Amino acid sequence: MPLPLSRLRVVELGSGDTLGYCGKLFADFGAEVIRIEPPGGDPDRRIAPTVDTGGGHHESLTFAWRSTNKTSITADPETAQGADRILALLASADLLLDARHPDVIEHSRISHDMLRAAQPGLAITAISWFGEHGPYRNYQATDSICRSLAGLVKLVGPVDGPPVLPRDGQIGVVGGLTAFIPSLAGLYGHAHGARRFAVNNLDAMLQISEFDTGLALETGFTRPRAGLNRFGRGYPSGTFQTKDGWLGVTVVTPAQWTAFCTMLDMPELGSDPKYSAMINRFMRAEELKAIITPALLKQSAQHWFERGIALRIPLAIVPDMKELLAQEVHRARGAFGKVSIGDANFEGPVLPLHLTRARPKPNGRAPLKGAGNHTPLPAHTRQATRAATPQDALPLKGVRIIDLTMGWAGPTATRQMGDLGADVIKVESCQYPDWFRGTDTRPPYHEERTYEKMYWFQMNNRNKRGITLDLTTDAGLSLLKRLLKDADAVIDNYAADVMPRLGLDVESILKINPRLVVVTMPAFGMTGAWSGVRAYGSTLEQASGLPSVTGGPDDPPTMLHAALGDPIGGLNGAAAMLVGLMHQRATGEGQHIDLSQVECMLPMVAPSILEQSATGNTSPRIGNRHPRFVPNGCFPALGIDQWITLAVRTDDEWPALCRVMRRDDLAADAELATAEGRRTHEDRIEVAIRQWLADVRPDIAMVTLQAAGIPAAIAKLPQDLASDPHLLKTGHWQPSERPFMGPHLLPSVAYREGDSELPYAITNLAPTLGQHNHEVLRGVLGLSDAEIAELERNGVIGTSATLPKPKPKKSGGKTASAAG
Repeated sequence: MPLPLSRLRVVELGSGDTLGYCGKLFADFGAEVIRIEPPGGDPDRRIAPTVDTGGGHHESLTFAWRSTNKTSITADPETAQGADRILALLASADLLLDARHPDVIEHSRISHDMLRAAQPGLAITAISWFGEHGPYRNYQATDSICRSLAGLVKLVGPVDGPPVLPRDGQIGVVGGLTAFIPSLAGLYGHAHGARRFAVNNLDAMLQISEFDTGLALETGFTRPRAGLNRFGRGYPSGTFQTKDGWLGVTVVTPAQWTAFCTMLDMPELGSDPKYSAMINRFMRAEELKAIITPALLKQSAQHWFERGIALRIPLAIVPDMKELLAQEVHRARGAFGKVSIGDANFEGPVLPLHLTRARPKPNGRAPLKGAGNHTPLPAHTRQATRAATPQDALPLKGVRIIDLTMGWAGPTATRQMGDLGADVIKVESCQYPDWFRGTDTRPPYHEERTYEKMYWFQMNNRNKRGITLDLTTDAGLSLLKRLLKDADAVIDNYAADVMPRLGLDVESILKINPRLVVVTMPAFGMTGAWSGVRAYGSTLEQASGLPSVTGGPDDPPTMLHAALGDPIGGLNGAAAMLVGLMHQRATGEGQHIDLSQVECMLPMVAPSILEQSATGNTSPRIGNRHPRFVPNGCFPALGIDQWITLAVRTDDEWPALCRVMRRDDLAADAELATAEGRRTHEDRIEVAIRQWLADVRPDIAMVTLQAAGIPAAIAKLPQDLASDPHLLKTGHWQPSERPFMGPHLLPSVAYREGDSELPYAITNLAPTLGQHNHEVLRGVLGLSDAEIAELERNGVIGTSATLPKPKPKKSGGKTASAAG
């Protein structure tokens, strides 16, 4: 059976991780992806680590992995001959993915204005670091520069600094998914016209920091940098050494704390009132660390992990790359696949969008430069025949999704779909509202409707309709089944045993509606020995092995303090659902998408996985230094806890930095003229940078360095983002007013349509509890007013949170991910 995207032709133009990963998502699901490279080849082919592809020719491992199943054609878009060749390819293409700088596009022989006039049915997605408008439009960037501006650096690291810079390669995954979602949605809705989207990496990364931004907007401050592996506002959290290996721990609830102490054979610790509250444990972290660390050293990480599954504690083995590649849980699910380029073969992560009836290609062959130059392309006719107009509906108009998710990951997935026009019906219950509304059961929570005032819920649930159904009642369950009967997709992130106990396992759901796209998203998927693992976003990061390649050589495996697993899982959930909808349209059949949120994290660590597979080793951790850029780091500037991230990418940028610092002596030093020479003297160079920055304000330092062409950025706190001049200019923050919340700011989508400087306006705010009960039950299911009133009297539906019903005694069974 053809793969879901096999009817599409996609052309890539430009360079970069984001472009490459977005194209891989298309190619590995069957699209014909044509990679346009300059005559000398994409510069990314030369980025280490590399592998010998035959005859002493070396190619980048990561570039090869991002290029599987693509065709490479060389052409220079700035020559008449090259432009003509590219235009001929675009004449039959469905989509152009263009990662050239906005200025280059505007003045090119292949400008988007020209393309839209000549080929109105061609969809276009422009990819850039900072977008096509705003003060940062022309800023020089690296991964660390972008992360710093997105509020994802300053909170990580020792209390006294410096903040920790992670390895490159992660932004490409986040940005690639963010570009893929509107691009594929536009192609799905081609009857509404071909669309042009502009996606930027900064806004894409804001989807990760928005949790902390929401907390800052709600409380008026951002939590401090608490130290290495001091995650969130509780303790224990982070990575801990055991007798054999490292263990990831995230203990949040009182029940988890009690169970954790029971696991350590310290029940008295769990009952000690000074440790009972999460904030108390956080304040006494050093005291607890001295107690917990020796206890964990008595057994292996594997032992504690298995105990944690039984006790429902969010624990994870924190593997290095060798251990990760050997883990049977991933092998059994086909999480790794062979990448071939030339004569070389090695393994890398397979796309984690686990469609059970339409699996992606398990990586495959990547082309050498220009390998497709002389191979005729098959005939192809694009699907769209015209361009979208402002009067056209959004591309997912007419798609109905039943949203059974809570927390962060699942609602992020459905938010993406609602933003693009899908009718998302969010199902909660009065007894168990979405836990992002808060989990406090004290009287004020209900009396003051605190559950309507939580920032996180507003951010994740815009553009949805909200209803309540008590699914423990026959009436509530029957109504849900009726909603499923005519829906296009359903998604849940309940514990693995919840839906089956309701009689709604995947098989039963597909019997109700065989064309449904059914998405589940526990930590390790629905199959395998670890399917019962309880997890938070931090647990997913720990289990992915990412901490083992982050930090300095003497640091423990280091976390990035941003609950990465949740937004990454959400983006993958939306992307997978869209691919499922494409399959549904082509075949008429539904299917189960068995998403493992840990597998969703594996592309974030792909460069290290690829290196381990190809060479048998992983490069040592070098802290904030960079394997290619010298100098590179996060340095203190004038003020209290003020930091600037900067990078010198080329030998030409080095004298520019020296001029800014007024260090002619360094510029004249022949030993420092090359990256190799500067590497030898990196300590001395870093001292000079710190001396210069000691009396320079961070904002002045950033502007001055950028004006000199040097990548630089303030390491911003999440609370700084609400007043960031670029984000204000580009409309990222939209003023909103909602019942119970009053005036507040909400983040926007990470893309712009057409030439708009502004994102889509947020017109449908997050629903209040049960806000759309009457609208949905009457308009979708055809219930009468009398029937709806009866449901209200019986407590099946409602608009106010109530205390949960007493739980029956537990009868065993598995639990699944709490990652939400």
